[in-house]
Amino acid sequence: MSLGYAEKLSFIEDVGQVGMTEFFDSAHVLQDKIEQLAKLIEKSRHLVVFTGAGISTSCGIPDFRGPKGIWTLQREGKPLPEASLPFHRAMPSMTHMALVGLEKAGILKFVISQNVDGLHLRSGIPREKLAELHGNSFMETCPSCGAEYYRDFELETIGLKETSRRCSDEKCGAKLRDTVLDWEDALPPKEMNLAEKHCRMGDLVLCLGTSLQITPACNLPLKSLRGGGKIVIVNLQKTPKDKKASLVIHGFVDKVIAGVMELLNMKIPPYIRIDLFQTILSQSLSSDKKFVNWTIRIASVHGLSAPLPFIKSVEVSFSNNQNYKEATLDTQPFLLKRIQSKVLNLTRMPHWKR
Repeated sequence: MSLGYAEKLSFIEDVGQVGMTEFFDSAHVLQDKIEQLAKLIEKSRHLVVFTGAGISTSCGIPDFRGPKGIWTLQREGKPLPEASLPFHRAMPSMTHMALVGLEKAGILKFVISQNVDGLHLRSGIPREKLAELHGNSFMETCPSCGAEYYRDFELETIGLKETSRRCSDEKCGAKLRDTVLDWEDALPPKEMNLAEKHCRMGDLVLCLGTSLQITPACNLPLKSLRGGGKIVIVNLQKTPKDKKASLVIHGFVDKVIAGVMELLNMKIPPYIRIDLFQTILSQSLSSDKKFVNWTIRIASVHGLSAPLPFIKSVEVSFSNNQNYKEATLDTQPFLLKRIQSKVLNLTRMPHWKR
């Protein structure tokens, strides 16, 4: 992951308990608990899932409080964990995609996430069925009209600050802001209200990969108890809410959820990544009007100045014509100017690949 999020956070001395010991249920106990969880999900009428950093560790994103977590290592004065890939290249895990399958089947009603990695949206969970309590590193919003913009690049700021872009609504045009909270920022009321509503409605709140330490978010699952709901916690560390749970499972989240999906006779849908970009082709006559000067630009769909993190280079070639030289663009902006052709050849178009 890009550790930029952790590095951008304001410094505070007390981040809660870190370096927590991990526990693993034996194979027999784990299988028994997986079967219990599958039965609870099968019987549920309003399943809510509450997620933390533990569901994204298999995506190459470090957690915060585990033995090798970001805050654990910071407190010990050790170097931060190295990312296995850039933040924007992280792919949804098996658990993320299993949740998509449960939602599409009508079983999962709502997801509450404390993560800022954007993987729930990227996986396919509908925005209206997701509350991102701490924001999204790829989402910026308009403070004036409320429009949201989900980007394919990590935003440059956190702390609800202004970004370099504006709302695309012609009637608005206000400066956009990032959505990721800093320590002193309050939880967004819209997200919090939806989360509280669904926890109260939930007959089963499944907590995945969270130590349930950060308040007030950690208290949300408890709201289901008032209506007779149950809480299940799947986490490698013990949590302050374990005594309130009907079932506590110590095991890797992906393994637990994969086992549950198999018992429910449900397939985990594959993740298919789609990246979008725009190709801009412009032309103008040369001063003697004998040639056409072409300009080719490969740009983000989010704006000409927005980064294209998923493209390393662009190769431009021309079919069946030796008068034009191939070109490789390996730095942004991907822009190739003054490709000349005779006026009679206006219909000839270049070919490109990424």
